[in-house]
Amino acid sequence: MSTPDHLYRFIFEHENVRGEIAHLDDAYQAVLARGDYPPVLQRLLGQAMAAAALLASTIKFRGSLIMQVQGDGPLTLLVAQATSRGGLRALARWEGELDEQADVGELCRNGRLVITIDPDNGERYQGVVPLERGTLAGALDFYFLTSEQLPTRVWLTADGTRAAGMLVQRLPGESGDKDAWNRAEKLAETITDDELLQLSAPEIIHRLYHEEDIRLFDPSPFHFQCGCSRDKVARVLISLGYEEMQDVLQEKGEVEVACDFCNESYRYDSVDIEQLFADDSASPPVPETRH
Repeated sequence: MSTPDHLYRFIFEHENVRGEIAHLDDAYQAVLARGDYPPVLQRLLGQAMAAAALLASTIKFRGSLIMQVQGDGPLTLLVAQATSRGGLRALARWEGELDEQADVGELCRNGRLVITIDPDNGERYQGVVPLERGTLAGALDFYFLTSEQLPTRVWLTADGTRAAGMLVQRLPGESGDKDAWNRAEKLAETITDDELLQLSAPEIIHRLYHEEDIRLFDPSPFHFQCGCSRDKVARVLISLGYEEMQDVLQEKGEVEVACDFCNESYRYDSVDIEQLFADDSASPPVPETRH
């Protein structure tokens, strides 16, 4: 039995066409519960999470994929991250009032989509494309065309309760059926947002491709996961230096760090800070003594 958050992969047998369908419920709700987002950002966060799930599944790696939108306008940041282990998280930052009917290109003027692949072992890769097509799905289509040289179409939707996404892609190589990709793309264009949200992946595939020879793979689960931890925060504090931590302690009485993704708060008093730097073998400077 599949979880409510999962991704199905499928391929056209004997043709160079593949696809994916993602549905997110619990992970999406976990993100919305951690921020007071207006409805338009609830939808965009769902789209971004579905997109991150789709993209992370198109590459074979151990690590994480980060999708980030930045630009001018009231939406200052939209970011979603998916890990190779099925973890998902996302957040948005904005200023002022938002047009509830606007899309990401209108909320983030002169925006760009940045996709970062960060493997556990190996070099980080980053691709950047403009938000010229106005939608997140359109920007992803353009990203695959320019950065991956793979004709790809993406559909994304979210309604504040559930998020979903679909991707169809033409793979390199010759195909026995010259019209297979065109047919796969045109049939996929008939999907509606309601169908993508409400129908299961097998139902969607039957609805679109019942006349095609399709192989459907077992679903891959996804779940909400934030990568923050007390140890990771401690490493950041150590990198900032002993003197800066002492300044914060003197001003506020404690060092507090809150994770933007999950709202978890990490607090360190003076004893904690001394222990951090002692464990790091970074001896604090000895204060001058006056006689």
